Amino acid sequence: MDLRQTYVRVGKLALIKHQRYAHAKQFKRANKALRKLKTYLGRTLRDISRRIASDAALDAIFKWPLYQASAMLEQRPRQRGRKIWSLHAPEVECIGKGKAHAPYEFGVKVSLATTLERSKGGQFALHAKALPGNPYDGHTLATVIPDMEETIGNEIGRILADAGYRGHNAPESHKFRAFTAGQKRRITPAIKRQMRRRSAIEPVIGHIKARAPDGPQLPRRRAGRRRQRHPGRRRLQLLAPAQLVQAAFVAAPCRAPKPAEIARSLTPFIVHGRLEPLGKALVAGN
Repeated sequence: MDLRQTYVRVGKLALIKHQRYAHAKQFKRANKALRKLKTYLGRTLRDISRRIASDAALDAIFKWPLYQASAMLEQRPRQRGRKIWSLHAPEVECIGKGKAHAPYEFGVKVSLATTLERSKGGQFALHAKALPGNPYDGHTLATVIPDMEETIGNEIGRILADAGYRGHNAPESHKFRAFTAGQKRRITPAIKRQMRRRSAIEPVIGHIKARAPDGPQLPRRRAGRRRQRHPGRRRLQLLAPAQLVQAAFVAAPCRAPKPAEIARSLTPFIVHGRLEPLGKALVAGN
């Protein structure tokens, strides 16, 4: 399609100016360059819309790209609700991390759980669940706990979570079984010792992110996605989704426990909601 003007050259210069001005903290000049980029985008959108108006085939081809570009052009910095943050992955969300060096992360939130006791074969992720919509961490236990118990076929005896789960909405049966980092009430010496194992979920999260099916989330190249090797990585037993279920049933067979066994068969868990980039970081693939 021949456009009235492509803005390839001047658009590239305006983008370079915006990045340089923003880096130098000259935000008035950076906003001026950004407004110029939006002007170029609006002109291009209107030009394409005029040229495909009478062609149904072209209209079907350009409908989704035009919608994405129009949404990005119209959205505002403090706009509430759904926004498009990435053209190649429109499903990602902006999630605040609360860290000075990395205040935000773009992806889909995922809840991961592992066993509290050390595993002989190495640490593994026992449960994972995608949580689209960027929910508050503490408000995810109502759906995560029943899903975990259905997977393992047994009842969870204790849940250790980070401070982000304060004010959680765990089911009534598990309301007093969930403990968060920094909690003072109902913390016995035994629970205090177990809380030291809460950080065991952190390497599980890191390895699952790094060992996604397509490798780390890196920029695409002409020759394909770059791949990195980690020869010094700590040993971690990562399982595919089907194998996760199998391992869970091995850990707690799916049968009704006898009344005398209930007290000693409850399985303690560490639960943690983390950010995962670009949706497919769920269970070995934020």
